[in-house]
Amino acid sequence: MEVGLVSRAMTAATGLAQALGLPVDDVVVLHSSNKLALRLLPCDVVARVAVGGHAVAALEVELARQLAAAASPVAALAPGVEPRLHERDGFTVTFWTFYESVVPGLDAAATYADALHRLHAGLRGVDIETPHFLDRVAEAERLVADQQQTPTLAAADRRLLLSTLQDARERIRSRGADEQLLHGEPHPGNVLHTTDGPLFIDFETCCRGPVEFDVAHVPDDVSAHYPDLDRVLLAECRRLVLAMVAAWRWDVRDEFPHGPRHGRDILAILRDGPPWPALGPLTAP
Repeated sequence: MEVGLVSRAMTAATGLAQALGLPVDDVVVLHSSNKLALRLLPCDVVARVAVGGHAVAALEVELARQLAAAASPVAALAPGVEPRLHERDGFTVTFWTFYESVVPGLDAAATYADALHRLHAGLRGVDIETPHFLDRVAEAERLVADQQQTPTLAAADRRLLLSTLQDARERIRSRGADEQLLHGEPHPGNVLHTTDGPLFIDFETCCRGPVEFDVAHVPDDVSAHYPDLDRVLLAECRRLVLAMVAAWRWDVRDEFPHGPRHGRDILAILRDGPPWPALGPLTAP
């Protein structure tokens, strides 16, 4: 979120929380990117704030509601607050449970994989309309093809990204894998390590596709524990995800810390060829 909007977003979230009967004397910024995550104290509730974003916020709330009912490993909505999106001064705000972070144990990779497997089982029971993962690929292709949106992307790198996105897309489609509802980006940045085990957050990129597309976002040691994967498909999904992330890093609107550096790093990996690494370490700020 732009620096000039942060103060206004904090005021909007605080005002809404107080109107809902939540005591707020202090606000701590937990995370700021396209959305702002705030810890409100002393009520100890997390407010997620975005400019607009009504459809995405409503989707996340409904997903959280249905997944919690299925005992899936997801962060819960704030207790005692009506489970819906709230609006004030052009911002949409949703309220969530705050979880104290714990250090993952020695079996962290297996536990992460098991949580993702259980999340996928829960998502199969969710009835909600979402985009297909190839819709996101098409968005990345349009971004790379538009020089006005990616003005600093060199011509050779533009050709590499377009050819990679198109080739990986067709190879994935040719595998004919089963598809289901997915998290969309279950990478380590969207996992909370809590006393209740790993809990997934941030479902704004939820989509339909093969589970291998989700698993392509997690570290190698985690994917090694995920059962019954098509490993050829997983490799193609990793290549596709790398190209998609590289495309977003060249977007003039991208707010990811050190975005151009990450974009260049991923382009170098794509030029070097397989084996394709997991995304996680490449997206750390």
